[in-house]
Amino acid sequence: MDIEIEIFSPVQQWHHPLFAKTGLNVFIKRDDLIHTLISGNKWRKLKYVLRKARSANKTHLVTFGGAYSNHLLATAAAAARFGFQSTGIVRGEEVQNDTLFLCRLHGMKIFFTDRESYRNKPALFEKHFGGDDEAFFIDEGGASAEAVQGCSELVAELPMVYDHVFCACGTGTTAAGIITGLNQHQLPTQFHAVPVFKNGDFIRREIDQYLSFDGGYELHTNYHFGGYAKTTPSLLHFIQQFVASTGILIEPVYTGKMLYAILDMAAHSKFLPGSNILAVHSGGIWGLLGMKEKFDLKTF
Repeated sequence: MDIEIEIFSPVQQWHHPLFAKTGLNVFIKRDDLIHTLISGNKWRKLKYVLRKARSANKTHLVTFGGAYSNHLLATAAAAARFGFQSTGIVRGEEVQNDTLFLCRLHGMKIFFTDRESYRNKPALFEKHFGGDDEAFFIDEGGASAEAVQGCSELVAELPMVYDHVFCACGTGTTAAGIITGLNQHQLPTQFHAVPVFKNGDFIRREIDQYLSFDGGYELHTNYHFGGYAKTTPSLLHFIQQFVASTGILIEPVYTGKMLYAILDMAAHSKFLPGSNILAVHSGGIWGLLGMKEKFDLKTF
């Protein structure tokens, strides 16, 4: 079975009164439309990882994540589609939720581990699957050189050259891939990484480990809204307005923070009039399942 998904990721313009006023052309690369569950950067990061597993005759994918991990869900769905078994090692106490239900529905076996043990994922893999010749280690979030290769292919799909490209960052892998793609195509585009963690400067180290050249990108660490999976009323209100006015579903963990950053930077005149700006929608909308109680839609 060939490990491939046909890419459907159109570029759509984001219309907003502020952009019209400031003379900006802002677009969104809809990687969220690639697949219902294996969407956005999840497919791009898994593509070559899965091919590596297949070429090594591995049949059992073992990976890691939190209880609401989009990566776990994407891996479970990809395993089911391409004929692998899968196991998800989840950090923290045992819980039941919609994300893990969907993982199990796709055949993924789930077991929980304490947060201290979770820090050393290779050791966890060795402890539980070291004797399994068919088991294949996939790091949290799919982070790997193969993932960078998959994400770099996004650049070849772009219909035009943009002045700026933005992407939210968790592991930095997607950012490293896009920066690599921009370099390969020798484009003059300025890349902007928006970490979703508090004190997100460490993302630069995570990105740079995959680069063999000077990336020359910008890191915007002030849009974490309190930290990973943290929100504020202003972020939630922005997301509600955005979804209601565009019909494009986003979530507060990744893409919502990145799009807020673009709007805020535009409001503070950080871009030259006439600039063409691309935001990469990296999927992950199933993360809404764990955050729906945070929204107060009655007052919107």
